[in-house]
Amino acid sequence: MNRFVVISGCSGGGKSTLLAELRKRGYSTVEEPGRRVVREELQNGGAALPWVDETAFLRRAVELALADRAEARGLEGWVFFDRSLIDAAAGLERVTGEPVSTKLDQSHRYHRCVFLAPPWPEIHVIDDERRHGFDAAVVEYHHLLEVYPSLGYEVAILPKFAVGERVEFILQALGRDC
Repeated sequence: MNRFVVISGCSGGGKSTLLAELRKRGYSTVEEPGRRVVREELQNGGAALPWVDETAFLRRAVELALADRAEARGLEGWVFFDRSLIDAAAGLERVTGEPVSTKLDQSHRYHRCVFLAPPWPEIHVIDDERRHGFDAAVVEYHHLLEVYPSLGYEVAILPKFAVGERVEFILQALGRDC
């Protein structure tokens, strides 16, 4: 059984808050690669930013996601990823036309059940690291909604519940093997 669980979906859909709650409950979590790339680029005056050079940004996110997977192998139990290698590869596909499958092989699989946060305008916010609007986030979500099943993953849409209830939804689904 694969212990690496992806929580993905719409930007501003509550993923980071959900991961913080899982971390608080003692689970291992991996922060979203894209946010880390943006933070580093802003600190260093770099151009691999989604609003400057989206292709360079996504290539860096792919590299970081691969490194995250390698590092997570040393963790025990469930490991929850805020986005994944697939998200970054899907972004590259959307921007460059390069197929997602060129970045993936069987050693890069995650748990078969992927949890997607749906568009949720009431909680979507723009900040220094996420500057795109809600409409762009919805487009991204719909692309991921197609990509994950095309790669053989079962998608579970997260309900628009309070964070604790969302965590319980995930843990119960994993307990049933989705």
